[in-house]
Amino acid sequence: MGEHRGMSGFPTSFGKEDLLKCARGELFGPGNAQLPAPPMLMMDRITEISGDGGEHGKGHVVAEFDITPELWFFDCHFPGNPIMPGVTIVEAMAQTAGVMVGASLGLVDGNFLIYFMAIDNCKFRRKVVPGDQLRMELQTTRGKPGGKVWRFKGVATVDGELAAEAEFTAMMDLKG
Repeated sequence: MGEHRGMSGFPTSFGKEDLLKCARGELFGPGNAQLPAPPMLMMDRITEISGDGGEHGKGHVVAEFDITPELWFFDCHFPGNPIMPGVTIVEAMAQTAGVMVGASLGLVDGNFLIYFMAIDNCKFRRKVVPGDQLRMELQTTRGKPGGKVWRFKGVATVDGELAAEAEFTAMMDLKG
C-alpha cells in the first residue's frame, strides 16, 4: 500500500503507483474507495497521511500535484494564457480528502462509496500555472474509521502562498 506505515497500520504516504492502483480500484480492496483515473487524477503523490494527526487530532493528509504544461485543461483554459481552473483545484482537494476517507475506511470491511455532499467557504487567492507545484493539505474536523459523515478543512498552496481554501462534507455509504 503506502511506502511507510504508522501506528495502527495506517499508511503514512502513497506514491504515484499507489494512486493509480486506487484509480483501478485495487488499493483499498475491490468495490471500495476509488480515485478518478488520469487525466482526471489531480495528484501525483500523498506525502503525509495520518488518522490521528492534524489540528483537530482527527487526521490530516497532504498531497502534491505537479502542474505541467501538458495537463488537459491548459488547451482550453485559457489558450495563450494557461491557468488551472478553480474547479480543478477544488477537485484536487476533494480527491485528497477522498484518499483520507478511503485509507481510514480501508481498515473496515465492506464495499462503500464516498459522496461529497457540500463544499463551503470556497475562496481562490492566486492563479496556478504551468511549472507550479500545487500542495493540498486537508484536516479532518469530523469523522472516524467506520463513520458515515466526514468534514474537512482544506487549503491549496503554491510555494507556501495560498491558492485556494474550502471546507468539504463527505458521506460514506455502504453498497448493497
